[in-house]
Amino acid sequence: MSKKTVVVGMSGGVDSSVSAWLLKQQGYEVIGLFMKNWEDDDDSQYCSAKVDWLDAVTVADIIGIDIEVVNFAAEYKDRVFAEFLREYEAGRTPNPDVLCNAEIKFKAFLDHAFKLGAEQIATGHYAKVREVDGRYELLKAADESKDQSYFLHRLNQVQLSKTIFPLGEIRKTEVRKIASEIGLPNAKKKDSTGICFIGERPFREFLNRYLSYRPGPIKTPEGVIVGEHVGLSFYTIGQRKGIGIGGLKQFKKPDGTSDAWYVARKDIKENTLYVVQGHDHPWLLSPALQAGQSSWISGEAPAKEKLFAKTRYRQKDVPCHLALKGDGALSVAFDQPQWAITPGQSAVFYDGDVCLGGGIIDRAV
Repeated sequence: MSKKTVVVGMSGGVDSSVSAWLLKQQGYEVIGLFMKNWEDDDDSQYCSAKVDWLDAVTVADIIGIDIEVVNFAAEYKDRVFAEFLREYEAGRTPNPDVLCNAEIKFKAFLDHAFKLGAEQIATGHYAKVREVDGRYELLKAADESKDQSYFLHRLNQVQLSKTIFPLGEIRKTEVRKIASEIGLPNAKKKDSTGICFIGERPFREFLNRYLSYRPGPIKTPEGVIVGEHVGLSFYTIGQRKGIGIGGLKQFKKPDGTSDAWYVARKDIKENTLYVVQGHDHPWLLSPALQAGQSSWISGEAPAKEKLFAKTRYRQKDVPCHLALKGDGALSVAFDQPQWAITPGQSAVFYDGDVCLGGGIIDRAV
């Protein structure tokens, strides 16, 4: 019986490297595929593509598998980056990693892998897939602190049926230990952070190149002007650093201290940024939200109303009531008000460890 061929998305990081090694140990015919998704300035100090490619090639050599590079920069620009800019222009804060997974890593990459003769693909994501009566479910990873089901919630039945997540049952500490034991050069490599194509560069400087922006007033809820913003696109709800309005005398307490300022609202029509003082200001707490563009892993919306949700990646699951509005719209009411609900981000729903899908937040209510 011939070995099953699996194409592994290898990024040069430790997670995808160990995933490839584990699959080879399990008897699969493994091919590595390095995706190049961005090339506008990939020779700059911030883009690590060249280093990552060298790491991926070195790992493939040690593991004993073939690896090739594929350029998805055009697809990325059309399907992910254009949408990213549209959302920022509209004053929202998108999550490009969610779109990148749905459009590139599990669509363009999946199609390319099949051309290479793959029967399945694999990635270094921390998540699990389970088949129940011919349907595929997306589950949280065993290592909840690393679980990435939030970013994968737009996947569908076909995509999940063809995907293996080798790290689903493994803790991150164990992944690094395996990498050290088999002599991988990236065993201690820092995890990449930030947006997939931007790297570690200053975000505002990057957006400046692509967005038109208009400065305007920064106001308190009472309408007091406390500064000037550089363009609404550059701020996100709940943001604390980089607002540029610290130390205003009239807002100090008798002891000379003052509460931190937070971005609370954006008025696109009036080009006004609203800020509040204190983490728990009422303007930062919302009992409900409206969302659109819903996507369900099973192919249909959940029958249950009472579920759990995350409105941001690092958040704990919180109880909620889901109401479907038709045309992919939904409303969500929370048992407890939620902090800094941000338009453009994803609201993702869970039933226990099972990720059901989600929608893009339109507004807090």
